Amino acid sequence: MPLFSPRRYQPPFSPYSRDKESIPLRMVTAFERAAKGWLFGCRMCGNCILQETAYVCPMTCPKGLRNGLCGGATPEACEVDPSRPCTWYKIYERAEKMGRLDKLLEINAPIDGYRAGRETWLEVINKWRDNKDLHLIHYVANRDKFTEEKDKLFLEIRQPDWWQGDGEYHPPAYTEPVSNLEMNLRSGNCVVTAEIAPPLGASGAIIRKKVGWLSGYVAAANFTDNASASARMNSMASSKICLDAGMEPIMQLQARDRSRIILEADAMGAAGLGIRNILCLSGDHQRFGPSPMIKPDQFDMDAVQVLWMLRRMRDEGIYLDGRPIRKRPSFFLGAAGSPFGVLPKYEAIRAEKKINAGAQFIQTQPIFDYGRFLDWLEALDKRNLLDKVYILGGLIPLKSARAAHFMADEVPGVVIPAAILKRMDAAGDKEAQQEEGIKIALDLIEKLNNASGLHGIHIMAVHWEAIVPRLIEEAGITRPIPAVQEPGEKHMIL
Repeated sequence: MPLFSPRRYQPPFSPYSRDKESIPLRMVTAFERAAKGWLFGCRMCGNCILQETAYVCPMTCPKGLRNGLCGGATPEACEVDPSRPCTWYKIYERAEKMGRLDKLLEINAPIDGYRAGRETWLEVINKWRDNKDLHLIHYVANRDKFTEEKDKLFLEIRQPDWWQGDGEYHPPAYTEPVSNLEMNLRSGNCVVTAEIAPPLGASGAIIRKKVGWLSGYVAAANFTDNASASARMNSMASSKICLDAGMEPIMQLQARDRSRIILEADAMGAAGLGIRNILCLSGDHQRFGPSPMIKPDQFDMDAVQVLWMLRRMRDEGIYLDGRPIRKRPSFFLGAAGSPFGVLPKYEAIRAEKKINAGAQFIQTQPIFDYGRFLDWLEALDKRNLLDKVYILGGLIPLKSARAAHFMADEVPGVVIPAAILKRMDAAGDKEAQQEEGIKIALDLIEKLNNASGLHGIHIMAVHWEAIVPRLIEEAGITRPIPAVQEPGEKHMIL
């Protein structure tokens, strides 16, 4: 067990090649691996960020997340392996004790495969030797200068030129809305989006059918991206079918099982198909999928890194490797919010990091505990975030008491108060339970409409999409502003 971090979930990296490594260099690398493994559970990622993560190694996270909590994080245990603590919760706890929470806002780079498995101590020594302003004598004579120069040194090491991450807010570099969803959110009306589960089969007929149900009621429809690590029609194809059927889609793009190359290619492909709204996710771990389980590799990128990369593709016109993009893509970028995982003050840091990286709208996990949701909104407000992002509160209409108990007991990040569970249990037969679920949903919509800082509702009906129009009508929600369609234009455009 490491001294400062949870135990490693996966073994240390090995260099992709040792052709040019001398024997002394291998000895230094072996010693560094042993020492940092004992202290921090180090995996030799080649880009050490311990200074920013309160000396708890983020690579001990089963997902390998380098920028904060996942949506299923809890104070009690890791969602992937309940026998271990959540690495990032430990990072937040220790950073708070050290007075370094704001250090966690820096957007850390994904691993460079050329550096993985190699030493980092010699790099620090060489950089220090080349720095003419950093001297040990300043540690005694001028502590502030020493700290400033030391921080510059480590920033240069952990933020390579191809990444250039920071902890600052980066607003979009355009002024006019790029999608109908963005136009509706800018209007100030209560905006509704809804989720459509992609089909298990190859036919798009069910998507077109559900788009017909939702048309005129929602501003855009989400399509999940192999949620719960289970294969379905992918989100891009589903989104294209939706677009052709006359409704604007929100394509979900999750990082699990995708390298940064595929993420860039899929995002560019979506832009070429006319898909403008992209919800960036880390993704569910492989262990949540069906058997046989996918080989549980740690993720190449996380949601924050995907947002940072796509924002730079859009606003700076560059790929991650620096190649220029002649025709820049148009993206309205979104992220997921988790109001009920860990303490709101920690979740607010995670939300700020996503917003700084490029998230323009946030769709939250389902809300049943309105009081705790307000605590999360208040935490975001304290960090001055509510004017920088559009927030759509998640809503799941409960279809049965059994479904309610399953979500309460088995779905990470979902909290259902005992009072709601009792209402569902006491409702009666199947039809009565459905009606009670609708009443609960309408009660929550009324409360959410009065929440300051909320811009709309995201309805996840879980194969019950036909109920969405009824909820919108009975709640009295304003219909979305339709997209302008030019003569002869097949797809909706602004």
